Amino acid sequence: MRTFSPDPLLRAALEPQLLETGSEQEVYEALSEALNAISVTTEVLDEELKPHLDTLLSTLLEKKEGAAQKIAASGILPTLANSIRTNSPLTSQVTLVVAEMARDASVRDSCIEAGLVPVLLPHLNSKDEELLLHTGRAIGRICFENAAQQDNLVEGGVIPRLVNIMKIYPQNDPLVNVCLLALCNLADMDAAREALAEVGVAEVLTGQLKRAPDAERRHLILEVLGSLGESDALKLQFVEAGVPEVLSEMIGGLQGGSDPHDLCSIKIASNLIVSLLLGDESMQKCFGQGTGSVYKDVLSWLQSSNTQLQLAGALAIANFARNDSNCVKMLELGVVPHILDLLEKHVDEGDVSVQHAGLSALRNLAIPASNKVRMLEDGVTERIQTLLRSDMPPVQFKLLGTLRMMVDGQEKAAAVLGKDEGLLKRVMEWCEAKDHAGVRGEANRLLAALIRHSRDPDVINSVVKAQGMRHLITMATSEHVIMQNEALVALTIASAIDIDTVQESFAEAELLPTLQKMLEDPVGAVEVKFSTMGLICSLATSSLLREQMEGLNLKDSLTQLSGHTNTKLAAQADTVLAVLAETS
Repeated sequence: MRTFSPDPLLRAALEPQLLETGSEQEVYEALSEALNAISVTTEVLDEELKPHLDTLLSTLLEKKEGAAQKIAASGILPTLANSIRTNSPLTSQVTLVVAEMARDASVRDSCIEAGLVPVLLPHLNSKDEELLLHTGRAIGRICFENAAQQDNLVEGGVIPRLVNIMKIYPQNDPLVNVCLLALCNLADMDAAREALAEVGVAEVLTGQLKRAPDAERRHLILEVLGSLGESDALKLQFVEAGVPEVLSEMIGGLQGGSDPHDLCSIKIASNLIVSLLLGDESMQKCFGQGTGSVYKDVLSWLQSSNTQLQLAGALAIANFARNDSNCVKMLELGVVPHILDLLEKHVDEGDVSVQHAGLSALRNLAIPASNKVRMLEDGVTERIQTLLRSDMPPVQFKLLGTLRMMVDGQEKAAAVLGKDEGLLKRVMEWCEAKDHAGVRGEANRLLAALIRHSRDPDVINSVVKAQGMRHLITMATSEHVIMQNEALVALTIASAIDIDTVQESFAEAELLPTLQKMLEDPVGAVEVKFSTMGLICSLATSSLLREQMEGLNLKDSLTQLSGHTNTKLAAQADTVLAVLAETS
Protein backbone atom coordinates (compact mmCIF):
# COMPACT_ATOMS: atom_id res chain seq x y z
CA MET A 1 0.00 0.00 0.00
CA ARG A 2 1.07 3.58 -0.56
CA THR A 3 1.90 5.59 2.53
CA PHE A 4 0.55 9.00 1.52
CA SER A 5 -1.25 10.84 4.29
CA PRO A 6 -4.99 10.78 3.69
CA ASP A 7 -5.15 14.53 4.38
CA PRO A 8 -5.79 16.68 1.29
CA LEU A 9 -4.15 20.00 0.53
CA LEU A 10 -5.61 23.38 1.28
CA ARG A 11 -7.49 22.14 4.31
CA ALA A 12 -7.41 25.51 6.00
CA ALA A 13 -9.24 27.22 3.16
CA LEU A 14 -12.15 24.79 3.34
CA GLU A 15 -12.76 24.23 7.03
CA PRO A 16 -15.23 26.33 8.99
CA GLN A 17 -13.93 28.88 11.41
CA LEU A 18 -13.31 27.51 14.88
CA LEU A 19 -15.94 28.38 17.42
CA GLU A 20 -14.92 30.59 20.28
CA THR A 21 -14.16 28.32 23.21
CA GLY A 22 -13.35 28.81 26.82
CA SER A 23 -11.21 26.76 29.19
CA GLU A 24 -10.32 23.13 28.62
CA GLN A 25 -12.94 22.06 31.15
CA GLU A 26 -15.61 24.17 29.48
CA VAL A 27 -14.75 22.66 26.10
CA TYR A 28 -15.18 19.11 27.35
CA GLU A 29 -18.36 20.02 29.21
CA ALA A 30 -19.77 21.51 26.00
CA LEU A 31 -18.74 18.38 24.12
CA SER A 32 -20.46 16.14 26.67
CA GLU A 33 -23.62 18.22 26.50
CA ALA A 34 -23.63 18.04 22.70
CA LEU A 35 -23.12 14.29 22.71
CA ASN A 36 -25.94 13.81 25.21
CA ALA A 37 -28.26 15.89 23.05
CA ILE A 38 -27.45 13.93 19.92
CA SER A 39 -27.58 10.54 21.65
CA VAL A 40 -31.21 10.97 22.69
CA THR A 41 -32.39 12.04 19.26
CA THR A 42 -34.41 9.85 16.92
CA GLU A 43 -33.05 8.15 13.82
CA VAL A 44 -32.34 11.34 11.85
CA LEU A 45 -30.68 14.52 13.09
CA ASP A 46 -32.76 17.66 12.64
CA GLU A 47 -31.89 21.35 12.34
CA GLU A 48 -32.25 21.89 16.09
CA LEU A 49 -29.14 19.80 16.64
CA LYS A 50 -26.95 21.85 14.33
CA PRO A 51 -25.35 23.84 17.20
CA HIS A 52 -24.40 20.55 18.85
CA LEU A 53 -22.77 19.36 15.62
CA ASP A 54 -20.92 22.68 15.52
CA THR A 55 -19.59 21.94 18.98
CA LEU A 56 -18.36 18.50 17.92
CA LEU A 57 -16.73 19.95 14.85
CA SER A 58 -15.09 22.82 16.74
CA THR A 59 -13.62 20.43 19.29
CA LEU A 60 -12.27 18.15 16.57
CA LEU A 61 -10.76 21.02 14.58
CA GLU A 62 -9.03 22.26 17.71
CA LYS A 63 -7.52 18.77 17.95
CA LYS A 64 -8.50 18.42 21.57
CA GLU A 65 -6.92 15.28 22.98
CA GLY A 66 -9.33 12.35 23.22
CA ALA A 67 -12.19 14.19 21.50
CA ALA A 68 -12.54 11.67 18.67
CA GLN A 69 -12.45 8.73 21.10
CA LYS A 70 -15.04 10.40 23.31
CA ILE A 71 -17.37 10.90 20.32
CA ALA A 72 -16.91 7.29 19.16
CA ALA A 73 -17.51 5.94 22.68
CA SER A 74 -20.70 7.97 23.11
CA GLY A 75 -22.68 5.63 20.88
CA ILE A 76 -23.80 8.33 18.40
CA LEU A 77 -22.02 6.85 15.35
CA PRO A 78 -25.06 4.79 14.22
CA THR A 79 -27.15 7.99 14.47
CA LEU A 80 -24.63 9.83 12.32
CA ALA A 81 -24.75 6.94 9.84
CA ASN A 82 -28.57 7.12 9.66
CA SER A 83 -28.44 10.86 9.07
CA ILE A 84 -25.95 10.39 6.20
CA ARG A 85 -28.02 7.56 4.72
CA THR A 86 -31.24 9.58 4.58
CA ASN A 87 -29.54 12.61 3.04
CA SER A 88 -30.88 15.09 5.59
CA PRO A 89 -30.22 18.85 5.52
CA LEU A 90 -27.38 18.21 7.94
CA THR A 91 -25.71 15.48 5.84
CA SER A 92 -22.84 17.67 4.69
CA GLN A 93 -22.08 18.84 8.21
CA VAL A 94 -22.38 15.32 9.63
CA THR A 95 -20.04 14.01 6.92
CA LEU A 96 -17.52 16.71 7.81
CA VAL A 97 -17.68 15.65 11.47
CA VAL A 98 -17.00 12.06 10.46
CA ALA A 99 -14.12 13.16 8.24
CA GLU A 100 -12.50 15.15 11.05
CA MET A 101 -13.08 12.42 13.60
CA ALA A 102 -11.47 9.82 11.27
CA ARG A 103 -8.19 11.72 11.39
CA ASP A 104 -7.67 9.75 14.59
CA ALA A 105 -6.63 6.22 13.57
CA SER A 106 -7.89 4.79 16.86
CA VAL A 107 -11.56 5.42 16.00
CA ARG A 108 -11.55 4.13 12.41
CA ASP A 109 -12.60 0.61 13.40
CA SER A 110 -15.54 2.07 15.29
CA CYS A 111 -16.53 4.01 12.18
CA ILE A 112 -16.42 0.81 10.15
CA GLU A 113 -18.45 -1.11 12.74
CA ALA A 114 -21.08 1.65 12.70
CA GLY A 115 -21.52 1.12 8.97
CA LEU A 116 -20.35 4.60 7.97
CA VAL A 117 -18.44 3.54 4.81
CA PRO A 118 -21.38 2.01 2.87
CA VAL A 119 -23.65 4.98 3.68
CA LEU A 120 -20.96 7.46 2.64
CA LEU A 121 -20.14 5.79 -0.67
CA PRO A 122 -23.36 6.78 -2.56
CA HIS A 123 -22.63 10.44 -1.83
CA LEU A 124 -19.68 10.26 -4.20
CA ASN A 125 -22.37 10.62 -6.87
CA SER A 126 -23.53 13.92 -5.38
CA LYS A 127 -23.53 17.15 -7.42
CA ASP A 128 -22.68 19.13 -4.28
CA GLU A 129 -18.94 19.79 -4.44
CA GLU A 130 -18.68 20.48 -0.73
CA LEU A 131 -20.40 17.19 0.14
CA LEU A 132 -18.17 15.36 -2.36
CA LEU A 133 -15.10 16.80 -0.65
CA HIS A 134 -16.23 15.85 2.86
CA THR A 135 -17.31 12.39 1.70
CA GLY A 136 -14.02 11.71 -0.08
CA ARG A 137 -12.02 12.79 2.93
CA ALA A 138 -14.15 10.70 5.33
CA ILE A 139 -13.91 7.53 3.24
CA GLY A 140 -10.22 8.03 2.57
CA ARG A 141 -9.38 8.40 6.24
CA ILE A 142 -11.57 5.57 7.50
CA CYS A 143 -10.18 3.13 4.94
CA PHE A 144 -6.58 4.32 5.00
CA GLU A 145 -4.19 1.31 5.04
CA ASN A 146 -7.13 -1.07 5.55
CA ALA A 147 -6.86 -3.68 2.79
CA ALA A 148 -10.23 -5.31 3.52
CA GLN A 149 -12.09 -2.01 3.38
CA GLN A 150 -10.26 -0.96 0.24
CA ASP A 151 -11.26 -4.24 -1.40
CA ASN A 152 -14.86 -3.49 -0.48
CA LEU A 153 -14.59 0.01 -1.91
CA VAL A 154 -13.35 -1.27 -5.26
CA GLU A 155 -16.05 -3.94 -5.35
CA GLY A 156 -18.57 -1.25 -4.47
CA GLY A 157 -17.65 0.76 -7.56
CA VAL A 158 -15.55 3.53 -6.03
CA ILE A 159 -13.11 3.66 -8.98
CA PRO A 160 -15.48 4.99 -11.66
CA ARG A 161 -16.91 7.47 -9.15
CA LEU A 162 -13.48 8.90 -8.32
CA VAL A 163 -12.52 9.22 -11.98
CA ASN A 164 -15.90 10.76 -12.82
CA ILE A 165 -15.45 13.42 -10.14
CA MET A 166 -12.13 14.46 -11.68
CA LYS A 167 -13.74 14.55 -15.12
CA ILE A 168 -16.63 16.76 -13.96
CA TYR A 169 -14.68 19.04 -11.60
CA PRO A 170 -11.12 19.17 -13.04
CA GLN A 171 -10.55 22.71 -11.70
CA ASN A 172 -11.52 21.93 -8.09
CA ASP A 173 -8.02 21.34 -6.73
CA PRO A 174 -8.95 20.16 -3.20
CA LEU A 175 -11.51 17.72 -4.61
CA VAL A 176 -9.14 16.46 -7.29
CA ASN A 177 -6.48 16.01 -4.64
CA VAL A 178 -8.77 13.83 -2.53
CA CYS A 179 -9.48 11.64 -5.57
CA LEU A 180 -5.80 11.37 -6.46
CA LEU A 181 -4.89 10.38 -2.91
CA ALA A 182 -7.58 7.70 -3.01
CA LEU A 183 -6.31 6.36 -6.34
CA CYS A 184 -2.77 6.36 -5.00
CA ASN A 185 -3.83 4.16 -2.11
CA LEU A 186 -5.80 1.80 -4.36
CA ALA A 187 -3.45 1.67 -7.36
CA ASP A 188 -1.54 -1.42 -6.24
CA MET A 189 -4.68 -3.55 -6.31
CA ASP A 190 -5.27 -5.71 -9.39
CA ALA A 191 -9.03 -5.18 -9.18
CA ALA A 192 -8.54 -1.41 -9.04
CA ARG A 193 -6.27 -1.48 -12.09
CA GLU A 194 -8.81 -3.54 -14.01
CA ALA A 195 -11.53 -1.05 -13.11
CA LEU A 196 -9.34 1.91 -14.05
CA ALA A 197 -8.58 0.37 -17.45
CA GLU A 198 -12.30 0.65 -18.25
CA VAL A 199 -12.94 4.29 -17.31
CA GLY A 200 -10.44 6.38 -19.28
CA VAL A 201 -8.21 7.26 -16.35
CA ALA A 202 -5.26 7.99 -18.66
CA GLU A 203 -6.92 11.08 -20.16
CA VAL A 204 -7.91 12.36 -16.73
CA LEU A 205 -4.42 11.96 -15.26
CA THR A 206 -2.83 13.48 -18.34
CA GLY A 207 -5.07 16.52 -18.08
CA GLN A 208 -4.30 16.93 -14.39
CA LEU A 209 -0.56 16.58 -14.99
CA LYS A 210 -0.69 19.41 -17.53
CA ARG A 211 -2.32 21.74 -15.02
CA ALA A 212 -0.56 20.55 -11.84
CA PRO A 213 -0.17 23.71 -9.73
CA ASP A 214 2.87 22.59 -7.74
CA ALA A 215 5.50 19.90 -7.24
CA GLU A 216 3.45 18.10 -4.60
CA ARG A 217 0.56 17.61 -7.02
CA ARG A 218 2.98 16.56 -9.77
CA HIS A 219 4.56 13.94 -7.54
CA LEU A 220 1.16 12.59 -6.53
CA ILE A 221 0.04 12.20 -10.15
CA LEU A 222 3.37 10.67 -11.12
CA GLU A 223 3.08 8.21 -8.25
CA VAL A 224 -0.35 7.11 -9.47
CA LEU A 225 0.89 6.85 -13.06
CA GLY A 226 3.94 4.88 -11.96
CA SER A 227 1.92 2.32 -10.05
CA LEU A 228 -0.74 1.93 -12.73
CA GLY A 229 1.92 1.79 -15.46
CA GLU A 230 2.91 -1.66 -14.19
CA SER A 231 -0.27 -2.96 -15.85
CA ASP A 232 0.28 -3.88 -19.51
CA ALA A 233 -3.27 -2.84 -20.42
CA LEU A 234 -2.90 0.57 -18.76
CA LYS A 235 0.64 0.97 -20.11
CA LEU A 236 -0.75 0.93 -23.65
CA GLN A 237 -3.64 3.23 -22.70
CA PHE A 238 -1.18 5.73 -21.23
CA VAL A 239 0.86 5.78 -24.43
CA GLU A 240 -2.26 6.14 -26.59
CA ALA A 241 -3.43 8.99 -24.35
CA GLY A 242 -0.11 10.81 -24.83
CA VAL A 243 1.23 10.36 -21.30
CA PRO A 244 4.89 9.94 -22.44
CA GLU A 245 4.67 13.13 -24.51
CA VAL A 246 3.23 15.08 -21.57
CA LEU A 247 5.91 13.68 -19.26
CA SER A 248 8.63 14.55 -21.75
CA GLU A 249 7.25 18.06 -22.18
CA MET A 250 7.18 18.46 -18.41
CA ILE A 251 10.80 17.32 -18.19
CA GLY A 252 11.77 19.82 -20.87
CA GLY A 253 10.17 22.64 -18.91
CA LEU A 254 11.93 21.69 -15.67
CA GLN A 255 15.42 21.12 -17.10
CA GLY A 256 18.21 23.50 -16.27
CA GLY A 257 16.97 24.39 -12.80
CA SER A 258 18.32 23.34 -9.41
CA ASP A 259 15.14 23.19 -7.36
CA PRO A 260 15.13 19.82 -5.52
CA HIS A 261 11.40 19.34 -6.13
CA ASP A 262 11.83 19.89 -9.87
CA LEU A 263 14.79 17.53 -10.01
CA CYS A 264 12.71 14.94 -8.18
CA SER A 265 9.91 15.37 -10.73
CA ILE A 266 12.42 14.90 -13.57
CA LYS A 267 13.65 11.69 -12.00
CA ILE A 268 10.19 10.21 -11.44
CA ALA A 269 8.93 11.25 -14.88
CA SER A 270 11.95 9.97 -16.82
CA ASN A 271 11.87 6.66 -14.95
CA LEU A 272 8.16 6.38 -15.75
CA ILE A 273 8.82 6.86 -19.47
CA VAL A 274 11.45 4.11 -19.34
CA SER A 275 8.92 1.86 -17.60
CA LEU A 276 6.23 2.54 -20.21
CA LEU A 277 8.69 1.45 -22.91
CA LEU A 278 8.85 -2.05 -21.40
CA GLY A 279 5.61 -2.92 -23.19
CA ASP A 280 6.32 -4.01 -26.77
CA GLU A 281 3.31 -2.31 -28.30
CA SER A 282 3.66 0.86 -26.25
CA MET A 283 7.39 0.99 -27.05
CA GLN A 284 6.72 0.76 -30.79
CA LYS A 285 4.17 3.58 -30.62
CA CYS A 286 6.69 5.83 -28.89
CA PHE A 287 9.43 4.89 -31.35
CA GLY A 288 7.35 5.71 -34.42
CA GLN A 289 10.00 4.35 -36.81
CA GLY A 290 12.49 6.78 -35.31
CA THR A 291 10.28 9.83 -35.87
CA GLY A 292 8.37 9.74 -32.56
CA SER A 293 8.73 12.84 -30.40
CA VAL A 294 9.43 10.70 -27.33
CA TYR A 295 12.30 8.93 -29.11
CA LYS A 296 13.76 12.26 -30.22
CA ASP A 297 13.50 13.66 -26.70
CA VAL A 298 15.15 10.53 -25.27
CA LEU A 299 18.01 10.98 -27.71
CA SER A 300 18.51 14.53 -26.43
CA TRP A 301 18.73 13.22 -22.86
CA LEU A 302 21.95 11.42 -23.76
CA GLN A 303 23.51 14.85 -24.31
CA SER A 304 22.04 16.41 -21.17
CA SER A 305 24.15 17.54 -18.23
CA ASN A 306 21.62 15.92 -15.89
CA THR A 307 22.96 12.50 -14.89
CA GLN A 308 19.46 11.17 -14.21
CA LEU A 309 18.37 12.05 -17.74
CA GLN A 310 21.53 10.50 -19.17
CA LEU A 311 20.72 7.29 -17.32
CA ALA A 312 17.07 7.30 -18.36
CA GLY A 313 18.06 8.08 -21.95
CA ALA A 314 20.43 5.11 -22.12
CA LEU A 315 17.86 2.79 -20.53
CA ALA A 316 15.21 4.00 -22.95
CA ILE A 317 17.49 3.39 -25.96
CA ALA A 318 18.13 -0.13 -24.64
CA ASN A 319 14.35 -0.64 -24.46
CA PHE A 320 13.82 0.69 -27.98
CA ALA A 321 16.53 -1.73 -29.16
CA ARG A 322 14.48 -4.81 -28.32
CA ASN A 323 13.84 -5.78 -31.93
CA ASP A 324 16.07 -5.93 -34.98
CA SER A 325 14.18 -3.43 -37.13
CA ASN A 326 14.42 -0.75 -34.43
CA CYS A 327 18.13 -1.48 -33.97
CA VAL A 328 18.84 -1.10 -37.68
CA LYS A 329 16.81 2.10 -37.87
CA MET A 330 18.51 3.66 -34.84
CA LEU A 331 21.92 2.92 -36.28
CA GLU A 332 20.89 4.62 -39.52
CA LEU A 333 19.77 7.63 -37.49
CA GLY A 334 23.18 7.85 -35.79
CA VAL A 335 22.42 6.86 -32.21
CA VAL A 336 25.73 5.07 -31.55
CA PRO A 337 28.03 8.14 -31.44
CA HIS A 338 25.75 9.71 -28.84
CA ILE A 339 26.04 6.62 -26.64
CA LEU A 340 29.81 6.47 -27.07
CA ASP A 341 30.14 10.15 -26.18
CA LEU A 342 28.08 9.51 -23.06
CA LEU A 343 30.19 6.53 -22.02
CA GLU A 344 33.41 8.46 -22.46
CA LYS A 345 32.11 11.21 -20.15
CA HIS A 346 31.86 8.66 -17.35
CA VAL A 347 35.07 6.67 -17.81
CA ASP A 348 36.96 8.24 -14.91
CA GLU A 349 35.00 8.57 -11.66
CA GLY A 350 31.77 8.56 -13.63
CA ASP A 351 28.37 7.21 -12.80
CA VAL A 352 28.34 3.40 -12.81
CA SER A 353 24.64 3.20 -13.59
CA VAL A 354 25.04 5.39 -16.68
CA GLN A 355 27.95 3.29 -17.94
CA HIS A 356 26.02 0.09 -17.33
CA ALA A 357 22.93 1.41 -19.12
CA GLY A 358 24.96 2.76 -22.04
CA LEU A 359 26.68 -0.57 -22.55
CA SER A 360 23.33 -2.36 -22.34
CA ALA A 361 22.08 -0.14 -25.15
CA LEU A 362 25.17 -0.85 -27.27
CA ARG A 363 24.88 -4.58 -26.65
CA ASN A 364 21.23 -4.63 -27.75
CA LEU A 365 22.06 -2.56 -30.82
CA ALA A 366 24.82 -5.02 -31.76
CA ILE A 367 22.53 -8.06 -31.91
CA PRO A 368 21.52 -7.80 -35.62
CA ALA A 369 24.36 -9.08 -37.84
CA SER A 370 24.14 -6.07 -40.17
CA ASN A 371 24.58 -3.72 -37.21
CA LYS A 372 27.77 -5.46 -36.08
CA VAL A 373 29.48 -4.63 -39.37
CA ARG A 374 28.27 -1.04 -39.26
CA MET A 375 29.29 -0.56 -35.63
CA LEU A 376 32.76 -1.96 -36.32
CA GLU A 377 33.14 0.46 -39.21
CA ASP A 378 32.14 3.26 -36.85
CA GLY A 379 35.01 2.31 -34.53
CA VAL A 380 32.84 1.13 -31.63
CA THR A 381 35.24 -1.54 -30.41
CA GLU A 382 38.13 0.94 -30.26
CA ARG A 383 36.16 3.60 -28.41
CA ILE A 384 34.60 1.38 -25.76
CA GLN A 385 38.00 -0.03 -24.88
CA THR A 386 38.57 3.18 -22.95
CA LEU A 387 36.23 1.63 -20.38
CA LEU A 388 38.82 -1.08 -19.71
CA ARG A 389 40.12 1.25 -17.00
CA SER A 390 36.91 0.84 -15.00
CA ASP A 391 37.21 -0.74 -11.58
CA MET A 392 33.46 -1.20 -11.22
CA PRO A 393 32.32 -4.85 -11.56
CA PRO A 394 28.89 -3.98 -13.05
CA VAL A 395 30.61 -1.96 -15.79
CA GLN A 396 33.25 -4.64 -16.33
CA PHE A 397 30.55 -7.29 -16.66
CA LYS A 398 28.51 -5.33 -19.17
CA LEU A 399 31.61 -4.24 -21.12
CA LEU A 400 32.75 -7.85 -21.54
CA GLY A 401 29.29 -8.90 -22.67
CA THR A 402 29.14 -6.04 -25.17
CA LEU A 403 32.56 -6.92 -26.65
CA ARG A 404 31.52 -10.58 -26.89
CA MET A 405 28.39 -9.57 -28.76
CA MET A 406 30.47 -7.38 -31.09
CA VAL A 407 32.73 -10.27 -32.17
CA ASP A 408 29.94 -12.83 -32.48
CA GLY A 409 30.22 -14.06 -36.08
CA GLN A 410 32.67 -11.24 -36.91
CA GLU A 411 36.03 -12.74 -37.90
CA LYS A 412 37.74 -9.41 -38.47
CA ALA A 413 36.64 -7.89 -35.18
CA ALA A 414 37.63 -11.01 -33.25
CA ALA A 415 41.05 -10.98 -34.93
CA VAL A 416 41.63 -7.31 -34.11
CA LEU A 417 40.60 -7.60 -30.47
CA GLY A 418 42.29 -10.98 -30.03
CA LYS A 419 45.68 -9.46 -30.86
CA ASP A 420 45.22 -6.41 -28.62
CA GLU A 421 47.76 -6.88 -25.81
CA GLY A 422 46.14 -4.27 -23.57
CA LEU A 423 42.72 -5.86 -23.88
CA LEU A 424 44.06 -9.38 -23.29
CA LYS A 425 45.98 -8.25 -20.23
CA ARG A 426 42.83 -6.78 -18.71
CA VAL A 427 40.76 -9.83 -19.67
CA MET A 428 43.31 -12.08 -17.92
CA GLU A 429 42.91 -10.01 -14.74
CA TRP A 430 39.14 -10.34 -14.93
CA CYS A 431 39.41 -14.11 -15.54
CA GLU A 432 40.77 -14.24 -11.98
CA ALA A 433 38.14 -11.97 -10.39
CA LYS A 434 37.50 -14.26 -7.42
CA ASP A 435 34.98 -11.96 -5.78
CA HIS A 436 32.89 -11.43 -8.90
CA ALA A 437 31.73 -14.66 -10.55
CA GLY A 438 29.80 -12.78 -13.24
CA VAL A 439 32.85 -10.79 -14.35
CA ARG A 440 35.01 -13.91 -14.23
CA GLY A 441 32.51 -15.86 -16.34
CA GLU A 442 32.13 -13.11 -18.96
CA ALA A 443 35.89 -12.66 -19.22
CA ASN A 444 36.34 -16.35 -19.92
CA ARG A 445 33.52 -16.35 -22.47
CA LEU A 446 35.06 -13.38 -24.31
CA LEU A 447 38.43 -15.14 -24.38
CA ALA A 448 36.83 -18.24 -25.90
CA ALA A 449 34.87 -16.11 -28.37
CA LEU A 450 38.02 -14.39 -29.66
CA ILE A 451 39.44 -17.77 -30.69
CA ARG A 452 36.16 -19.28 -31.90
CA HIS A 453 35.23 -16.36 -34.16
CA SER A 454 38.68 -15.35 -35.42
CA ARG A 455 40.22 -18.80 -36.06
CA ASP A 456 43.42 -16.80 -36.40
CA PRO A 457 46.88 -18.28 -35.57
CA ASP A 458 48.05 -14.86 -34.40
CA VAL A 459 45.15 -14.62 -31.94
CA ILE A 460 45.94 -18.09 -30.62
CA ASN A 461 49.59 -17.10 -30.19
CA SER A 462 48.56 -13.89 -28.38
CA VAL A 463 46.29 -15.82 -26.00
CA VAL A 464 49.08 -18.32 -25.26
CA LYS A 465 51.53 -15.48 -24.66
CA ALA A 466 49.05 -13.83 -22.27
CA GLN A 467 48.74 -17.19 -20.43
CA GLY A 468 45.07 -17.42 -21.30
CA MET A 469 44.85 -21.12 -22.15
CA ARG A 470 44.79 -22.09 -18.48
CA HIS A 471 41.67 -19.97 -18.01
CA LEU A 472 39.93 -21.75 -20.89
CA ILE A 473 40.83 -25.10 -19.34
CA THR A 474 39.32 -23.99 -16.04
CA MET A 475 36.26 -22.73 -17.93
CA ALA A 476 35.82 -26.22 -19.40
CA THR A 477 35.01 -27.45 -15.89
CA SER A 478 32.35 -24.79 -15.29
CA GLU A 479 29.01 -25.78 -13.79
CA HIS A 480 27.32 -24.23 -16.82
CA VAL A 481 27.17 -26.54 -19.84
CA ILE A 482 27.11 -23.67 -22.34
CA MET A 483 30.37 -22.30 -20.91
CA GLN A 484 31.96 -25.77 -20.90
CA ASN A 485 31.16 -26.23 -24.57
CA GLU A 486 32.36 -22.75 -25.53
CA ALA A 487 35.69 -23.46 -23.83
CA LEU A 488 36.04 -26.92 -25.38
CA VAL A 489 35.28 -25.60 -28.87
CA ALA A 490 37.85 -22.80 -28.45
CA LEU A 491 40.49 -25.29 -27.25
CA THR A 492 39.70 -27.62 -30.14
CA ILE A 493 40.02 -24.82 -32.70
CA ALA A 494 43.31 -23.68 -31.15
CA SER A 495 44.79 -27.18 -31.22
CA ALA A 496 43.57 -27.84 -34.76
CA ILE A 497 45.07 -24.59 -36.10
CA ASP A 498 48.40 -24.53 -34.24
CA ILE A 499 49.07 -27.52 -32.00
CA ASP A 500 52.77 -26.68 -31.80
CA THR A 501 52.02 -23.31 -30.19
CA VAL A 502 49.50 -24.57 -27.62
CA GLN A 503 50.80 -28.02 -26.65
CA GLU A 504 53.19 -26.88 -23.94
CA SER A 505 50.65 -24.60 -22.28
CA PHE A 506 48.11 -27.46 -22.44
CA ALA A 507 50.55 -29.84 -20.80
CA GLU A 508 51.53 -27.37 -18.07
CA ALA A 509 47.89 -26.62 -17.27
CA GLU A 510 47.14 -30.37 -17.07
CA LEU A 511 44.49 -30.27 -19.75
CA LEU A 512 44.40 -34.03 -20.34
CA PRO A 513 43.85 -35.03 -16.67
CA THR A 514 41.02 -32.47 -16.64
CA LEU A 515 39.47 -33.99 -19.77
CA GLN A 516 39.77 -37.49 -18.34
CA LYS A 517 37.83 -36.48 -15.23
CA MET A 518 35.15 -34.98 -17.45
CA LEU A 519 34.86 -38.22 -19.45
CA GLU A 520 34.58 -40.29 -16.28
CA ASP A 521 32.13 -37.97 -14.54
CA PRO A 522 28.99 -40.12 -14.05
CA VAL A 523 26.70 -37.06 -14.06
CA GLY A 524 28.50 -35.09 -16.78
CA ALA A 525 26.38 -33.80 -19.67
CA VAL A 526 26.43 -35.96 -22.81
CA GLU A 527 27.11 -32.94 -25.05
CA VAL A 528 30.12 -32.00 -22.90
CA LYS A 529 31.58 -35.52 -23.16
CA PHE A 530 31.01 -35.37 -26.91
CA SER A 531 32.90 -32.08 -27.23
CA THR A 532 35.63 -33.42 -24.94
CA MET A 533 36.28 -36.35 -27.24
CA GLY A 534 36.43 -34.02 -30.24
CA LEU A 535 39.16 -32.07 -28.47
CA ILE A 536 41.09 -35.25 -27.69
CA CYS A 537 41.14 -36.09 -31.41
CA SER A 538 42.81 -32.73 -32.11
CA LEU A 539 45.30 -33.19 -29.28
CA ALA A 540 46.33 -36.61 -30.61
CA THR A 541 48.37 -34.92 -33.34
CA SER A 542 50.86 -33.78 -30.68
CA SER A 543 53.50 -36.34 -29.69
CA LEU A 544 53.91 -34.60 -26.33
CA LEU A 545 50.21 -34.81 -25.51
CA ARG A 546 49.85 -38.33 -26.95
CA GLU A 547 52.52 -39.47 -24.54
CA GLN A 548 50.49 -37.96 -21.68
CA MET A 549 47.40 -39.79 -22.92
CA GLU A 550 49.20 -43.10 -22.73
CA GLY A 551 50.48 -42.31 -19.25
CA LEU A 552 46.93 -41.54 -18.09
CA ASN A 553 45.62 -44.70 -19.78
CA LEU A 554 43.01 -42.50 -21.46
CA LYS A 555 41.99 -45.38 -23.74
CA ASP A 556 40.37 -47.16 -20.77
CA SER A 557 38.18 -44.10 -20.07
CA LEU A 558 37.15 -44.02 -23.74
CA THR A 559 36.52 -47.79 -23.81
CA GLN A 560 34.03 -47.41 -20.94
CA LEU A 561 32.16 -44.80 -22.97
CA SER A 562 32.03 -47.03 -26.06
CA GLY A 563 29.35 -49.01 -24.25
CA HIS A 564 27.31 -45.90 -23.28
CA THR A 565 23.53 -46.06 -23.66
CA ASN A 566 23.67 -42.97 -25.84
CA THR A 567 24.51 -44.46 -29.23
CA LYS A 568 25.97 -41.25 -30.66
CA LEU A 569 28.27 -40.85 -27.67
CA ALA A 570 29.31 -44.51 -27.90
CA ALA A 571 30.07 -44.12 -31.60
CA GLN A 572 32.15 -41.00 -30.91
CA ALA A 573 34.17 -42.95 -28.32
CA ASP A 574 34.88 -45.69 -30.89
CA THR A 575 35.98 -43.05 -33.40
CA VAL A 576 38.41 -41.46 -30.95
CA LEU A 577 39.82 -44.86 -30.00
CA ALA A 578 40.43 -45.55 -33.70
CA VAL A 579 42.19 -42.20 -34.10
CA LEU A 580 44.43 -42.91 -31.12
CA ALA A 581 45.26 -46.35 -32.49
CA GLU A 582 46.31 -44.80 -35.81
CA THR A 583 48.53 -42.17 -34.18
CA SER A 584 50.17 -44.45 -31.64
